[in-house]
Amino acid sequence: MRTQACLITIGIGVLAACGPTAAEEVTVQVNLVDGEGVGRSIGTVTLTDTQHGLLITPRLEGLTPGLHGFHVHQNPQCGPAEKDGKKVAALAAGDHFDPDHASHHEGPYREGHKGDLPALFVDEAGRASLPLLAPRLKAADLKGRALMVHAGADNYSDAPEKLGGGGARVACGTIP
Repeated sequence: MRTQACLITIGIGVLAACGPTAAEEVTVQVNLVDGEGVGRSIGTVTLTDTQHGLLITPRLEGLTPGLHGFHVHQNPQCGPAEKDGKKVAALAAGDHFDPDHASHHEGPYREGHKGDLPALFVDEAGRASLPLLAPRLKAADLKGRALMVHAGADNYSDAPEKLGGGGARVACGTIP
């Protein structure tokens, strides 16, 4: 897995060296979330337009090691909301971003909703720093939305669990 992560980093580094096409860059502050509300900051994620799509550069810490589902959600809110009489972390962010009304979950490289981002890798020290590429997005597409980190990995399918099975929302940031 470490070799794969290194190859991804090298590939993304080459893409970043190509430079942004429109020089659009947005920094998103990311905070822990739970059913009580928005907690402490765990870092930032920078969104940069390139000729190959949106370069996503996380600088996060304090997360559980492993792969995490990573998505853009519809609303620019990270607070809890009530579902079935219970407060749910960051539910105010709404559903995954789906401007084309695809209504299905297929991952960042296929024709499902555009809220699917590549999986976020968190190292053994709890840090996420490997850049990601979302080829179907631009920074301007995401203004006024929320960036969400889920507790578990994402299989980019609606089966066997809806929305990839990433589970609870653990961190969130609003995209200015």
